[in-house]
Amino acid sequence: MRAHYSNLLTSSRKTANVSPSSIFPLFLLLVLVLMTTLMPTLAMAHDVSEEARIRMSEGGYLDYMWTGAEHMLTGYDHLLFLLGVMFFLSRFIDIFKFVTAFTIGHTITLTFATFAGITANHYLIDAVIAVTVAYKGFENLNGFPRWVGTAAPNLLIMVFIFGLIHGFGLSARLQDLTLASDPDLLAKILLFNVGVEGGQIAALVVMGFAIQAWRQVDFWPVISRVVNAGLIFTGMLLLMFQLHGYIHEAGLIHEHAPVPETAADEGWHSHDGGPMHQH
Repeated sequence: MRAHYSNLLTSSRKTANVSPSSIFPLFLLLVLVLMTTLMPTLAMAHDVSEEARIRMSEGGYLDYMWTGAEHMLTGYDHLLFLLGVMFFLSRFIDIFKFVTAFTIGHTITLTFATFAGITANHYLIDAVIAVTVAYKGFENLNGFPRWVGTAAPNLLIMVFIFGLIHGFGLSARLQDLTLASDPDLLAKILLFNVGVEGGQIAALVVMGFAIQAWRQVDFWPVISRVVNAGLIFTGMLLLMFQLHGYIHEAGLIHEHAPVPETAADEGWHSHDGGPMHQH
């Protein structure tokens, strides 16, 4: 089975075996485009809408499922990783195998971490998820044999492990929407996960049609390089954003709060919103 998948990837990735110098112009273009299009989304990355809170606290079964589907379909990091997983898969059995591994992984951590109340800082979780996005783009470009000089780790195992990580991120969001003491917690977890799976299936269908259409065009090799280089860049951009958010949230950056102009002229200032003082 592993040999078959290796042959599948080898034949599919011939167009993706490119030198770094040939990727650079496309990479530079992606820097400009993605910085302008992603930053508004990144700014809202950790917001949980009040509407979603109300649905999970007062809604019915369909509301719980809708919230799960909504989170998956607006979770750009989850979608980017799935795009990377789908990119070179053409047979239904391969798609089913890898999507199932990812689904089992994120279902395990989503269910058990939420029910047990296990969580971590959102920024750190999403930083690790960002790494999984960059990893998949790098792996799709044959980065391990070409630039590291070693074979890539078993992809099925890696997709399962990454599923566990993504599930932990989903759990952290769900715990923002529910209380550990909620008597209906388990039902809400399961229904939220059903919604997540529904959203995932919808996203995969769209991705499948898009990738199949891309393969029919003459400039498929360019699309292959652009998309996977874009996954690497976007993953790194998301990683920096999440780490920046964590540093600020943890108070690891010493900032000067704004002070009135007259006070500033006299040397008065404050640290991190503290009392005004002079040195």
